[in-house]
Amino acid sequence: MHKILIATNNRAKTKAVETVGRLYYPNAIFINQDVPSLVSDQPMSNEETRQGAINRAKHAMDILDGTFSIGLEGGVQEIDGTMYICNWGALAIKTGEVFTATGAGVPLPVEIAEQLRAGGELGPIMDVYTNKQGIRHNEGAIGVFTNGIIKRNDMFEHIMLLLIGQYELFLKLKHDKIDLYE
Repeated sequence: MHKILIATNNRAKTKAVETVGRLYYPNAIFINQDVPSLVSDQPMSNEETRQGAINRAKHAMDILDGTFSIGLEGGVQEIDGTMYICNWGALAIKTGEVFTATGAGVPLPVEIAEQLRAGGELGPIMDVYTNKQGIRHNEGAIGVFTNGIIKRNDMFEHIMLLLIGQYELFLKLKHDKIDLYE
């Protein structure tokens, strides 16, 4: 039986891990453990966001026993003066391998980008912008700015598919004694 560690208590991230995890591992047990990302509360680059996902996945694997652990991190990145949402995931296994994947990104309105540049965090900014509470646990900024077509858990489900695909390929190649990455 697979034991899948989820390195957060965020509802949108948890839903994504459980939804995709159950497709591939129907009898899996899921364990949430909120662990630190060891990056800024508001990651401001792809690199920082990716590192946060890796840190979460590795930390959960270090403190809990599981088949693998999943770290998911949302952030923003600036390209040519436009601020975009960025999202990363990491899957860590006991032997130390870590697989990473990135997800969708959309531009943010200038007024939100300005608040982020001034040190704000996207979740609370979006709560004020939408006059709702807990946007980060539900549709997320991506849901708001895609008119609900893609929600935060949908985006993280896509990342989960990418992570599990890499993990399953690793297991297959290891079984066949092929090292794709040497």
